[in-house]
Amino acid sequence: MAKNRAIFEEVGKDTPPSRTASPGGIDRARSGARGAIRLWLMSLFALVCVMIVVGGMTRLTDSGLSITEWRPVTGAIPPYTAEMWAEEFEKYRQIDQYTIVNRGMTMDEFKIIYWWEWGHRQLGRVIGLVWGVGFLWFWLRGQIPTGWTPRLLALGALGGVQGAIGWWMVASGLTEGMVAVASYRLAVHLGLAFVILGMIAWYAFLLNRPESDLIAARRAREGRLFSMSTGLMHFAFLQIVLGALVAGIDAGRGYTDWPLMNGVFIPPELFAMQPLWTNFFENPATTQFIHRKAGYLLAIFAVIVWLRGRKSTYSTTRAAFNAMCVVMAAQIALGIATVMYGAPWQLGIAHQATAVLLWVLIIRARHLAQYPRFDRLRGKGTPA
Repeated sequence: MAKNRAIFEEVGKDTPPSRTASPGGIDRARSGARGAIRLWLMSLFALVCVMIVVGGMTRLTDSGLSITEWRPVTGAIPPYTAEMWAEEFEKYRQIDQYTIVNRGMTMDEFKIIYWWEWGHRQLGRVIGLVWGVGFLWFWLRGQIPTGWTPRLLALGALGGVQGAIGWWMVASGLTEGMVAVASYRLAVHLGLAFVILGMIAWYAFLLNRPESDLIAARRAREGRLFSMSTGLMHFAFLQIVLGALVAGIDAGRGYTDWPLMNGVFIPPELFAMQPLWTNFFENPATTQFIHRKAGYLLAIFAVIVWLRGRKSTYSTTRAAFNAMCVVMAAQIALGIATVMYGAPWQLGIAHQATAVLLWVLIIRARHLAQYPRFDRLRGKGTPA
């Protein structure tokens, strides 16, 4: 039977030590190498951004069909002898893009488009290598935070799917009667690139803050603003895909007046093709008309979301929506200029690169609506 102690009796050495709460337990249990993984993801982010721009240049220079085979491993080695170059050129001369569009092309001209496509594919291999080496490094060392392994694996899986879709896209341009890739396949390829880029950005934003900070911030989320920014993100993605359909058939080089199209609001040839559905993929008038009108609606919705974002309690969130709105305005101006100047490659690339920036800024604003920072409250608080 236990002996009763006096109220003020000192605890002896035989008394087991009491358990005290230890701060930061959540972070120690789940953090892993958050900072290092974030740096790895940011390197992937930069590579994907470059990939999108190089892909745009590959399209604008009509280089995508210069390599007529899909060799994921051996294709990393380019031709290095005159005989190898002659063999590659001969393969290109068998497709309709050469016979219809580029007949008479010299070897030097062929080498230019070949290097663009080879560089595009090689960059894809580099991205896959960086992901694979990075993932294995953190996984084997047990440094991946709890719950993050499926997310990081998903990035690699999507990268593999993207490579297969890239060949699926190129293969469409190698068929009889085609002088370019199918626009809808180009749209799928570009759309998945933006999905991957958005996922990397979101993960990098999450890893930039301790787990305990995110849990606390989630309780203060601005639900309405988050929902609206989610809708804006989806709308922006739709506009990116519509832009790819325009680019796929060079529809941006026609109808160079604005705000009208060949002097009218609705072009009479809007549904001139048969069957009807082909107009949405192959008719320059239809694709550009839809892209323009969707752009107007997106701009209106962006202003509505921005006005809501200005009412946020947190200055960091307000600044994020301000930045998004400024870049949205710049993107609209670039789009108009691209059309009115007949889509020169300089404006085309600038328009695509700005789409990348706008996409990331929308995702960042959405993230801050979901996980606000507490360091800058409206009217009080101290800067970080």
